[in-house]
Amino acid sequence: MRRFWIHVVLPLVFSAVPVLAAALLFVAIPADARHEYLRRVAETPIDWIIIGLGFSLFAVQVAFSWRAMRWSDARADFDHRADRWVNHLSQAAEWFPLLGLIGTVVAILQTFSSITPGARPEPSDIIRKYAPAITATGGGLYMAFINILPAWVVATGRDLIRALGGYAPAPEQAPGDKL
Repeated sequence: MRRFWIHVVLPLVFSAVPVLAAALLFVAIPADARHEYLRRVAETPIDWIIIGLGFSLFAVQVAFSWRAMRWSDARADFDHRADRWVNHLSQAAEWFPLLGLIGTVVAILQTFSSITPGARPEPSDIIRKYAPAITATGGGLYMAFINILPAWVVATGRDLIRALGGYAPAPEQAPGDKL
């Protein structure tokens, strides 16, 4: 039974942590803000790119993180073949705030270019035109957050699986080493 927990259940549970964290963060956003975001995203192509890339990378990372936390009796260690991919994909999380920033700048430029010089636009009109800037920023930050979780879960999950399984601790890594 202990073997089943170490080889199957714990890797599956730890791999589900990023998915649960992403869902929890999304649900924690106030309902009216979440509804407004989803309404505006439907109209903004930069958000489609951010969300499409973000969730695609996230899904691949979750699959690789599950594989990286599986214990191999033959090697008496974890399956390290997935480590490289988990690291590279988690580094891609750095792109999402930048994509969000590009979307923000474009939306701000679009807002200001739509205002006729000398005209006095209504504040509600400015807010309506400025909203896509906020959705791009929010989407980029959300995708960055969820895409750093799988690499952290692999490192933490492996240590916990080793401890619960009674295995020797992992060799110490130099600062800056990944997984």
